[in-house]
Amino acid sequence: MPSRATGIFPRPDPGITFAAQDKLQKLPIPPLEDTIQRYISVVAPLQTPREFEETQAAAREFLIKQGPDLQARLLEYAATRSSYIEQFWYDSYLNFDNPVVLNLNPFFLLEDDPTPARNNQVNRAASLVVSTLAFVRALRREELPPDTVRGMPLCMYQYSRIFGTARISTENVCVMQSDYSSKHIVVLARSQFYWFDVLDDNSDLIMTEKDLAQNFETIINDAQNTPVTEAAKGAVGILTAENRRIWASLRDLLSQNVEADSDEENATNFDGRRKQKNNNHECLQIIDSALFILCLDYSAPQTASELAMNMLCGTNVIEKGVQVGTCTNRWYDKLQIIVTKNGSAGINFEHTGVDGHTILRFVSDIYTDTILRFAKSINGHAPSLWASESPDPAQRDPTSFGDVTTTPHKLEWTMIPELSLALRFAETRLADLIHQNEFEVLEFSRYGMNYMKHMGFSPDAFVQMAFQAAYYALYGKVECTYEPAMTKYFLHGRTEAIRTVSEESVAFVRKFCEDAPPKMKLEYLRRACEKHVQTTKLCAQGLGQDRHLYALYCMHQRCMEEDLSPLPGTADDLPSAADSSESPKSTTGLELPAIFADRGWDKLNTTIISTSNCGNPSLRLFGFGPTSQDGLGIGYIIKPDSISICASSKHRQTRRFLETLHNYFLEVRSLLRTTEQRKHTGTRARSPIGGEDKDERDRSIASEGRKERRSGRQVDGLRRMSEAQDDADGGDMLGGYGYFDVGEMENLLWDMKGTKIGLGAASPEDGATTQNTEVPPETYTEIEHRHRHRNRHQAHPGQRRREVGRKLRLTDI
Repeated sequence: MPSRATGIFPRPDPGITFAAQDKLQKLPIPPLEDTIQRYISVVAPLQTPREFEETQAAAREFLIKQGPDLQARLLEYAATRSSYIEQFWYDSYLNFDNPVVLNLNPFFLLEDDPTPARNNQVNRAASLVVSTLAFVRALRREELPPDTVRGMPLCMYQYSRIFGTARISTENVCVMQSDYSSKHIVVLARSQFYWFDVLDDNSDLIMTEKDLAQNFETIINDAQNTPVTEAAKGAVGILTAENRRIWASLRDLLSQNVEADSDEENATNFDGRRKQKNNNHECLQIIDSALFILCLDYSAPQTASELAMNMLCGTNVIEKGVQVGTCTNRWYDKLQIIVTKNGSAGINFEHTGVDGHTILRFVSDIYTDTILRFAKSINGHAPSLWASESPDPAQRDPTSFGDVTTTPHKLEWTMIPELSLALRFAETRLADLIHQNEFEVLEFSRYGMNYMKHMGFSPDAFVQMAFQAAYYALYGKVECTYEPAMTKYFLHGRTEAIRTVSEESVAFVRKFCEDAPPKMKLEYLRRACEKHVQTTKLCAQGLGQDRHLYALYCMHQRCMEEDLSPLPGTADDLPSAADSSESPKSTTGLELPAIFADRGWDKLNTTIISTSNCGNPSLRLFGFGPTSQDGLGIGYIIKPDSISICASSKHRQTRRFLETLHNYFLEVRSLLRTTEQRKHTGTRARSPIGGEDKDERDRSIASEGRKERRSGRQVDGLRRMSEAQDDADGGDMLGGYGYFDVGEMENLLWDMKGTKIGLGAASPEDGATTQNTEVPPETYTEIEHRHRHRNRHQAHPGQRRREVGRKLRLTDI
């Protein structure tokens, strides 16, 4: 982002939002040796001994041969850029060809509005839009306080990519396009598009909450007048769920013959009928430049799983051979606010320019604002979230709004035959994609963050180990696991990959599934959690291995494309430990380094358990799709007294995984209670992993003689209701199979060739074909990326916008 002085959102006096940008340090490039050592340590628990030997050899070769050259080039490249990884990760996202729905876009499900009057669709939508516009105003005026963690400012760059931003598919690559002067929104109802202005040129609101409600009611009524079958034929939003290259060609098709039509207003067809005006390109411009999309769904999902599915990808409902589900009531290339018929609300956002932490701040602020505005209606002295507020539109002279259109207009597409056919097949492909995935929710209410902290655990590490234990209990092995660590402490920082699986986590899951003493299991759990905390801290400091290695990989690709020779003085021609006398030697240093062709690299970049911790009490759920064919996508929110988990997979017994997770949480609590009771009864025991147990007898027993004598008989068996319920529900994580001996299991998992296929193995055969080595898209980070293709029809500043679409008559309410 440009510095505050240059300003994306110009203002007469310096604001506070971007005030710390110039003080932020760059993301560090770690020493090559440190990165390689971390890489070795994170792949080791995932590999067989033979695979690990090959990876070590490839890593040693990289340190001797190509690594120093690529590191030097990377340091030189980074010297003139805000971040060494930024462009590489951004390009990786924008080169992603698969549909963004279920592959890239996450969702947030908000808690219900605490004010009863707003718990219907129209009022909830109007309230959220008012709060969102207040957020936009504060951002553009640079009055939005910067994000901080423990007093340290975070990079605010991503906030410029939330509103007025769209992902645009072009022939070769997608690009990001932003309109920083946008002042209108687009509303989707029954797959039909409407738009109207909501801000003036000063970013002040020009509509009250009641005005917005009237517009939304008008739009819903108008959309109902179109038969479902006709609406399905014009559901252009479904095209944004297509393969990106297909969508690029369809965007070109939508924009054809624009100039000819505009010059021939009264042109006729060969049969004498007047030609239909082609507004398609202008319709695309209005959508792309809108502040955001508001989706008013006609359905009312009831269960948490149904709500998660609706917010992530929409529903798939076929009536009389026609798609009438909410999956067509979307535009996946932009930020979407989704409100169901019964007032449930959520966010679905295009992930290229922003991460979950940024959208969480936005969602939290608008949820808070709805509460504070309600409080202000009761007490005029109630506080406000914003440094300044927009003048009341009801008290303003309408002429002061400027050149605006507040009456809804419906966008009407020219449906040529090729487009109609494309819509038909895009819908069936999306329906297939939705059917290939399943979504399940666990809302665990027995305990949460408070209890975990009370017992001395990091809440995030505690839950991450739960995922490991549940998966191991079901499958008897560990798999590559990903969790993002925020790196917004640095300029243009995004995320680093936390690799949860470690030697300590493997030791823990093995011990937990054995019939071992409770105290021993908990000691292993503590060690695994402590290791996870250490890893998380390193990653938050920009000292992980994934981003650095991927940047080196991209530098090698650049060398290949530019046919660059190695830098002088590098040792790329030295033999490695893995070389044999017959091995071909490099003469140019441009062959793919062995470390990137190794199975360890492939293993690390094929995430099976993709996780993310993002949320607070304003959210009910958070989730995303699986990032690999055999993977699980797990979004979770650790609340003070509960844990919300949304899991998705391509039908990998997702419900059973969550049930196992539920039982694990209960079993761990039972173990913790058992050890706590032993502390208080004075039982002494040796430490399960060596050393003497330092727990002392309960001091109350030692000083019993000094206590005041009390009357009455102590009632035994006193139990809290939640404790009794926990025991009644059980805590058998293994689902009736019981504990198993890890040694016996590993003997069982040796195949006829003597190859171990248990812990850390990817396949029954050590030499099995590896999967592709493409870095998973959920690890990508991005930068500001200007539209690289000429747009001849882009509106110029000051040019009056034509009122595109059919003007609606407002409904009286």
